[in-house]
Amino acid sequence: MRKAALSLFALLAMTVAAPADPVGRYKVTGTNPGDPSRYTGTVAVSRTGETYRVIWNIAGQQYEGTGIGNKDFIAVSYRSGSQTGLALYGASGNTWRGVWTYSNGRQIGTEVWEPQ
Repeated sequence: MRKAALSLFALLAMTVAAPADPVGRYKVTGTNPGDPSRYTGTVAVSRTGETYRVIWNIAGQQYEGTGIGNKDFIAVSYRSGSQTGLALYGASGNTWRGVWTYSNGRQIGTEVWEPQ
């Protein structure tokens, strides 16, 4: 019985410790490159075969991106109108923390995704 309890505990610990992938809906907080002011919004991540579709809604503007990654990281190229850029996020439990920049950017912004 003790062996079964330890096995169950180990299984539950592994399940809680690592998310399967970035799929989900998140609250977003971030900073723009070179600008310390903060922004907020939402982001939805869905699986599209071997890639991910990422849609942000920030201050009434929608940004759409394509991501590649796994349970540990996701890299996303995005577009909104004529703006394009690149973002990279790492998993920290169920929260994702990252950096991003516009195409041809020379500074980076930060962003955090927290589950809704």
